[in-house]
Amino acid sequence: MSDNGRFVGGQSQNDDRDNIALRPQRLGEMVGQDDIRENLDIIIQAAQLRDEPIDHILFHGPPGLGKTSLAHVIANEMNTKIRVTAGPSIERAGDLAAILTNLKKGDILFIDEVHRLGKVIEEILYPAMEDFKLDIIIGKGPAAKTVRLPLPRFTVVGATTRLSLLAGPLRDRFGASFRLNYYTQEALETIVKAAAGKLHIEIEEQGATSIARRGRGTPRVALRLLRRVRDYAQIRADGIITEDVTADALALMNIDHLGLDDIDRRLLRMIIEKFRGGPVGLDTIGAAISEDAATIMDVYEPYLIQLGFIERTPRGRMATRHAYDHLNIPYDDPDAAGQKRLL
Repeated sequence: MSDNGRFVGGQSQNDDRDNIALRPQRLGEMVGQDDIRENLDIIIQAAQLRDEPIDHILFHGPPGLGKTSLAHVIANEMNTKIRVTAGPSIERAGDLAAILTNLKKGDILFIDEVHRLGKVIEEILYPAMEDFKLDIIIGKGPAAKTVRLPLPRFTVVGATTRLSLLAGPLRDRFGASFRLNYYTQEALETIVKAAAGKLHIEIEEQGATSIARRGRGTPRVALRLLRRVRDYAQIRADGIITEDVTADALALMNIDHLGLDDIDRRLLRMIIEKFRGGPVGLDTIGAAISEDAATIMDVYEPYLIQLGFIERTPRGRMATRHAYDHLNIPYDDPDAAGQKRLL
């Protein structure tokens, strides 16, 4: 299962190459996130005028919105190298020490899933980010001593989908924090058409609109849809992505006109049919559809809330009337039902 697109069991090497080819290289090539791009442009230009690395930057928000792409764009704009790692990959203090001691002045260390760093790793990272010093403990027991090594001035760019899980002291060490929001359909259309050009795909205006409408406000999802519709168009059509070709291709993958797939609809039906529309707790939802509660909260739920299909309440999640209408299920107003029982 792929994150936030989900309908693809795995990702091919061709898709990996496409992802690299489609990634923007400069701020001017990016579409959407206008406020973030403007702020980054100011930060980068100011740092270049002072001839110093930019301050540490934190990106947070739902997956697939371009946090990794922004880290690479910053490296390109600063004309420096980027070292990519992830929170779960840094298991021991020695792992982080090896990474930090190999950085050069101005290099960017991009840490994806930064909220998953261990406590010990965070303690080492604090002085590295703030004072550019690396504390190493030599020896054990009473004879142990701490040696502080100087580090070149570098920049940490962190990315997280769970800002609330990021430790306060670590969050405070980032000089700038930006939340990435879902993209508009117009922005996704622009991204899809630009990607089609880079991939040498012939696509009609309505075809791009249809893909963008199902893109869940997320470029990563829209681009995956584009590649799958391309495959369908090459095998079942004349190679041109039209509105009808898009509809047929995505119907084959059980993706409806709003971009909801089978798991989204199962989740909504479960709340409506098993729990009478809710409220129902997140763990219960996860157990009912055999999915991790954290995955539901991070991947499925944000878009359903954005569509107005789910509401978060103090007692749990509730399906709204819009969800009933989308699934063609008769809506039984719980307030009206309660009043009938009182009468």
